[in-house]
Order: sequence, then structure tokens, then C-alpha cells
Amino acid sequence: MNEDVRMTAWVRGRVQGVGFRWFTRANALEIGGLQGFALNLDDGRVQVVAEGQRENCHRLLDWLRSSDTPGRVDGVTEIWGAPRGGYDGFAIR
Repeated sequence: MNEDVRMTAWVRGRVQGVGFRWFTRANALEIGGLQGFALNLDDGRVQVVAEGQRENCHRLLDWLRSSDTPGRVDGVTEIWGAPRGGYDGFAIR
């Protein structure tokens, strides 16, 4: 079963000032069917919220953890929940 979910991930490492949010959005759009955003946090992490089919959210999460990201990812923590809606596409904030 591939129900709709909300995945919120916090990405640690050298992920600000390297195009990380732009590439995250590009990958979310390439995967397709995802809505949400990527946001720089004051503590140097990037928060990624993605809503859509569980399989597509897992694909984005796998990319966040891969060596294909810009910068350097030291770790990713995620939580899963029910979608809340209210997003128009996938934004960079």
C-alpha cells in the first residue's frame, strides 16, 4: 500500500550555501508527486518537508542520505506523519 504521508527531515553537515535547497527541490520535482519545502535553519541544518506517496518520500530521503547531494551530509533525522496539505508545489524557503 502506498498511502500519502508527510516526511519531515533535518539534514546536518555543510548543507547551507552550497545549493542544497535548490537541488533538493529539483530532486523532489524529478521524483514527482511531492509537495513541500526546503528551509535553512539558524543552526546550520536544512529542514525538508515532503508530502506525497510514501514511496516517493522514501526516494527523496534516500537522495538526502546519498553522496549525490551538494556539500557534505553528516546525518539525516526524519519523522513520518499524516499529510497536512496546504502546499503549492515544492518551494525553497
